[in-house]
Amino acid sequence: MTAVSPPMTELTRRRPRSLALGVVDALSGRIREGALAAGEKLPTEAEIMEEFGVSRTVVREAISRLQTTGLVETRHGVGTFVIGLGDGTAFRISPEQLGTLQDVIAVLELRIAVETESAVLAAQRRTEANLKALRQAMQAFTEAVEQGRDAVGPDFQLHLEIARATQNQHFVDLMGTLGGMMIPRARLEPASPLTPERAAYLRRVHGEHETIVEAIARQDAEAARAAMRTHLINSRERRRQLAAKR
Repeated sequence: MTAVSPPMTELTRRRPRSLALGVVDALSGRIREGALAAGEKLPTEAEIMEEFGVSRTVVREAISRLQTTGLVETRHGVGTFVIGLGDGTAFRISPEQLGTLQDVIAVLELRIAVETESAVLAAQRRTEANLKALRQAMQAFTEAVEQGRDAVGPDFQLHLEIARATQNQHFVDLMGTLGGMMIPRARLEPASPLTPERAAYLRRVHGEHETIVEAIARQDAEAARAAMRTHLINSRERRRQLAAKR
């Protein structure tokens, strides 16, 4: 595989946040040009570190950003794979349609309608492999917060794995179309080191995720529905409160 990457000396002169964006630009360019095809595995963290001359933290930030755009997905213990660009004529919510707080709230309302039923089907149909993937996403979320990252990528991955557990590809396709931008903080909160307040908030989100996953593991469909609805309504109400303050 050959592709032109930004010169290493140019990358290494930038701040860490810009370093991650440089890696994102290079890899997303390869995906759009077809050098990295749908279903293909990305190079390993070590290979990306060596190619771009960046740290592991920078690589993980870049991968998280690629996840939020819906270009890749991480299967823990296996690697990160290209999802692809999808059908340009299909339903899609573009970043421009998520430019305001009210836009984000509107997407949350869509998610409440779709994901509460997704949780029901996941509880009824999940396999042991689905449960393993859900728990891996939970672990990735915990590790991201512990490392001071916003955990947007693992958050999206968890919801995508719930969609997979429905055994209904339409749920998976819809989640892939929404991409990581469906996670409100991916649009509304600055990409910066976690403050104690944000870390505490993410731990509460993690607790809500645990309740959902536990209900799916027990195959308790109604509990899964209620837990998912509570989780998403809590997120919507947090955004509404923010809108009221503004």
